[in-house]
Amino acid sequence: MLLRSLDPATAEVLGEYEIAGDDAVRAAVDRARDAAVWWAGLGFRGRRTRLLHWKGVLAARAEELAGLIHAETGKPVGDALLEIMLTVEHLDWAARNAERVLRRRRVRSGLLAADQGAALEYQPLGVVGAIGPWNYPVYTPLGAVSYALAAGNAVVLKPSEHTPGTGVWLADAWHAVVERPVLQAVVGDGTTGAALCRSGVDKIAFTGSAATARRVLAACAESLTPVVFEGGGKDAMIVAADADLDAAARAAAFGGFGNAGQTCAGVERVYVEKSVYKPFLDRLVALAEAVEPGAYGPMTIPSQVDVVRKHVDDALAHGGQAVVGGPEAIRAPTIAPIILTGVPEESLAVTEETFGPTIVVAPVDDLDDAVRRSNASRYGLAASIFSRDRRQALRIAARLRTGAASINAVLGFAAVPALPFGGVGDSGFGRMHGADGLREFSRAKSVTWRRFAAPMDVMSLERDPAVLERALRLFRWRHATTRSPGRRGA
Repeated sequence: MLLRSLDPATAEVLGEYEIAGDDAVRAAVDRARDAAVWWAGLGFRGRRTRLLHWKGVLAARAEELAGLIHAETGKPVGDALLEIMLTVEHLDWAARNAERVLRRRRVRSGLLAADQGAALEYQPLGVVGAIGPWNYPVYTPLGAVSYALAAGNAVVLKPSEHTPGTGVWLADAWHAVVERPVLQAVVGDGTTGAALCRSGVDKIAFTGSAATARRVLAACAESLTPVVFEGGGKDAMIVAADADLDAAARAAAFGGFGNAGQTCAGVERVYVEKSVYKPFLDRLVALAEAVEPGAYGPMTIPSQVDVVRKHVDDALAHGGQAVVGGPEAIRAPTIAPIILTGVPEESLAVTEETFGPTIVVAPVDDLDDAVRRSNASRYGLAASIFSRDRRQALRIAARLRTGAASINAVLGFAAVPALPFGGVGDSGFGRMHGADGLREFSRAKSVTWRRFAAPMDVMSLERDPAVLERALRLFRWRHATTRSPGRRGA
């Protein structure tokens, strides 16, 4: 069977690809298993050299790749180029920092094991299966691929069925640098993804909806294959009374309408302190009304248009108002900016991920109210806070039930390779990017060695009762002495 890649704006066929079935997926994993041994054996520096070479290929051919992303997703070429630039920064960081993060290191043994030397090391898992999304078909899957490769694993990438050409392009670019099948792409629909889950890989990295994640987890549970899952979001922006309202409005427009709203960590809800609600809304409305048609491209998949329509209709049916756009803004495959106000908190437009160029704006009594509403969601991916008082903003960020937060910006964390990315609740678990992302695709291994004969050997079937008594006295001296919390040194 063939999978067709379609231009989302015109439905023109961009390419046709053979759908990988169970046998093809398993064969790819078998090839990766052999290649993984060679790849791990190169060591950190050997892998770094090759990863940086691949990085150079991606950077040199960025316009070519951006054109393909534009064709398959509909996003503007400029946005595609930004995606590639962010991706390459992460790849560069992973390649250069893997040794520092994962190298073997000594750890303290503690008093009871003073005779033991101890070390911690991280070893590759083996083969990682990466299932990528369609909204950021380079940045998001390479958040797993780059870090998994840098950690010493081989990777089998299953790109979204809506962006297969992009995934194949990435694998082909790899093969131009490294002939061995350390990175391969298998193309297909959900059945191919299911086959990858059951193929015997050592970990699955999945990005997508919580509903699909449950199916992935069920398939992986059959073989106890671990999963790192990055899901969707219903991300909130909080605007304090002292915020720079112009900056906050520009950020809300970019976070809510950029990529046609198809950003898991974009802005879908905005909670504004009452005293500045009207001037903030006026600024945001003006920005939305000035957006040129096609500025952010069409919706990539037709079904998402129906989701946006359902959420807008539900919000209006429950008393909400469309101060910009409304049902008439939905002209598939494009959707003009939509701003909703007066929407009840139980409405679908507030509780469900819309994943379209739609923002719900609501006034709040104070920042405590804003935090409470922001956290009243089963999602917890990211959030943003706008305030001139950085300490206040940091306190709010600490209270938000999210995996990331940006202050006086949106998506700031996405450009910092050293920061891990992931969510809580229906937004996922585990982390990609940063040192945590490298460890996510590694196996921690503990090693000890005897340095000298133990002065009190209690690890023996023939232990001396007198030795045990001395050890017990030492134990009580160290741990059984209670101190008042108010005393110095407590």
